[in-house]
Amino acid sequence: MLELVGIDKVFNAGTVNETTIFNNFSMSVKTGAFISIVGSNGSGKTTLLNIISGTIPINAGKIILDGEDITKLPEYKRARKIGRVFQDPAMGTVPNMTIIENLSLAANKGKKYGFEFAVDKKKTEYFKEMLLTLGLGLEDKTEIPVGLLSGGQRQALSLLMSTMTPIDLLLLDEHTAALDPKTAETIMELTDKIVREKKLTAVMVTHNLRYAVEYGNRLVMMHEGKAIIDKCDEEKAKLTVDDLLSTFNAISIECGN
Repeated sequence: MLELVGIDKVFNAGTVNETTIFNNFSMSVKTGAFISIVGSNGSGKTTLLNIISGTIPINAGKIILDGEDITKLPEYKRARKIGRVFQDPAMGTVPNMTIIENLSLAANKGKKYGFEFAVDKKKTEYFKEMLLTLGLGLEDKTEIPVGLLSGGQRQALSLLMSTMTPIDLLLLDEHTAALDPKTAETIMELTDKIVREKKLTAVMVTHNLRYAVEYGNRLVMMHEGKAIIDKCDEEKAKLTVDDLLSTFNAISIECGN
C-alpha cells in the first residue's frame, strides 16, 4: 500500500512566485490497485508522481510504501522499489546502447557492480523471450542501438525495463502522450497486460480521458492540489468520458476560462 499523509508542497517559498501545490493532502493506494489520475495543467498530477518517486522533496508530511517510511529516502534508493515510465520515450532507455545492453542494465537495478561483464550472455535467450511478449519484433533486433527504434518501440522497452526487477509500485507519467494514436493504443494494452500479469500497484497520470475510464480500477481527478473525483471499482466502472468532460467544463467556468 502507498500512503501519502498530510503532504505540503510549496514551490519558490518566500518569493513573489510562491506557489502552493499541495496543502495537507492525503491519499491511500491499495496494493494491486491500478489508479488513473486526470486533471487540468497545474492540478498537481505530475508533481504527485515526482513527490512519490523522490524527484522533488516535500515541505511537510509522510510518504509510506508498504509500511516503510520513505519520505527521506533519496530518489535512487526509492527506485529499487518504484518503476517509472516517462512521457518522453527517450528518458527510459540509453540510446547509444543496444536493446540487450539496456535490458542488462535494467536487470541489474539495485545490485552492486564489480569487475565483470555487464551483459550476461546466458541471459540473452531469456531477454529475447521477454521481448517476444511485446509482439513488436524486438526479439530480432537485440543488437540494434535503442536510439534507432521508433518512439513506440522505445516506450514498450521502457515499460518492460521498469518492471523487470521486483517493484512495489509502477508510476506512469503520461506515457502515451508523445505517441501516435495507434501506437498509444498498443502501449496501453501492453501496460494493462503487464500490470495484471505481474499484479503490480500502478499510478497512471494521463490526459486521455478514455484511457482513464477504460483502464484500471480507480480514477481520481485532481484540481488545485485536491482530489475532486475519486471513484473505485463499480463506481468507477459507471463513469463515462462525458462525466469527466462536464466536470472539466465546470472547472473552466469557475476559473474564468
